[in-house]
Amino acid sequence: MSSPSAHAVDLVVFGGTGDLSMRKLIPALYHCDRDGRLAPESRIVAMSRGGLTDADFRGKVDAEVRDQVPVDDPELWRRFLGRLHHVSVDVGGEDTSGWAALNALLGGFEQRDRVFYLASPPMTFGPFCRELEAAGLVTPLSRVVLEKPLGRDLTSAQLINDEVGAIFDERQIFRIDHYLGKETVQNLLVLRFANAFLEPIWNSLWIDHVQITVAETVGTPGRRGYYDQAGALRDMVQNHLLQLLCLTAMEPPARNDKEAIRDEKVKVLQALRQLDEASEAARFTVRGQYDGYLDEPSSTPPNDASKRVETFVAVRAEVKNWRWAGVPFYLRTGKRLPRRTSEIVVQFKDVPHSIFPGGSPNRLVLRLQPEEGIQLHIMAKEPGAGEVALKPVPLKLSFGETFTARVPEAYERLLNDVLAGNPTLFMRRDEVEAAWRWIDPILAAWEASGDLPEPYAPGTAGPTGAHELLGRSGRVWHEEA
Repeated sequence: MSSPSAHAVDLVVFGGTGDLSMRKLIPALYHCDRDGRLAPESRIVAMSRGGLTDADFRGKVDAEVRDQVPVDDPELWRRFLGRLHHVSVDVGGEDTSGWAALNALLGGFEQRDRVFYLASPPMTFGPFCRELEAAGLVTPLSRVVLEKPLGRDLTSAQLINDEVGAIFDERQIFRIDHYLGKETVQNLLVLRFANAFLEPIWNSLWIDHVQITVAETVGTPGRRGYYDQAGALRDMVQNHLLQLLCLTAMEPPARNDKEAIRDEKVKVLQALRQLDEASEAARFTVRGQYDGYLDEPSSTPPNDASKRVETFVAVRAEVKNWRWAGVPFYLRTGKRLPRRTSEIVVQFKDVPHSIFPGGSPNRLVLRLQPEEGIQLHIMAKEPGAGEVALKPVPLKLSFGETFTARVPEAYERLLNDVLAGNPTLFMRRDEVEAAWRWIDPILAAWEASGDLPEPYAPGTAGPTGAHELLGRSGRVWHEEA
């Protein structure tokens, strides 16, 4: 049964048989259907070069996706498979029959919302949009979703934005970052702006520093060709980590709407201290590469780019405004690290005058993965007679334990917003370009230095320089505290 607010949508996924589609998008859409958020008339159209029929694609989804989702209602699963279609299109090729087939499928439904999801490399975004328009498929009710990475520097990002913007208005463009769909990220806004006790201490008077970490235990087997051209700074910091920084540091918006929140995020990016001197990049950034990266299997042999690419990066950032003056934000991400985790750690300052020995400052930990939740570490007295002995204890909120409802995956939340036409959790053009303006000088300084990334052993916490980055000011990373 569909939700009263659900309206019919035709969702067209370019790259619809690829890894992202089969692992994330199709399962997320099934959950939307299962929860009644897809109208009965809504259709899902996969586009690829695969030459599949509708029956072929449905069989592929049945074989590869069914085990990923709870199919407790066979009739619902059959209904979902019935929504699926496939159209073969060769973007940039001479054969235009695929566009004609898509036009025939969508024809007669011009008053229905159309969502074009580009789960493909960014160099295809412009050509796809141009051919889409040439085929007469873009309507006033159309939207386009762009997957990351949006370019590899400011110039390429601006070019993509220009190409897509020539076909679609800014209000129709949804630049997706799946981290913004995570439950804890949503709760960060609620925690800050729906609770009175935090706002008075959410500033440089009470907060010593902030750590934002996205760590992975896996390496890059089979993906080294891509990673040689991207690296951790482009792949993770420019989007995921900077988005988390924005939500942590932004000012309270005047209202909870799509533009007010995005306006405040852009202000944070514009306030970031530029690391545009080689000496500043050397002092405030660390890059590393895990031992064995060059030996991992790949479709391309290692080259000079392979030797120079970073699989780990740590950056000391500063937001130059009244609220955050003097508070460092430490951003860190890497592969082949000891544990898989994504978290924001807000480290408060010590009490002004302690009357008890052995205390330690309070700490707020917001964990995005593997288990989403929030912990506030406070000081408490250990039970027993005699002298007061302090011990840090966590006040813990685990979403899995506290709420019985299923916690939706990030892509599910974001796809639901796309289908509803809500752009709040998606990046505006000025936001993407402001992020690149901060990243580009770091990349240029690294390139000019000629230095290679610092090696680190797989399974360790990264290169020595990452510890020194905090150690110079007497600080340590969260797991070392």
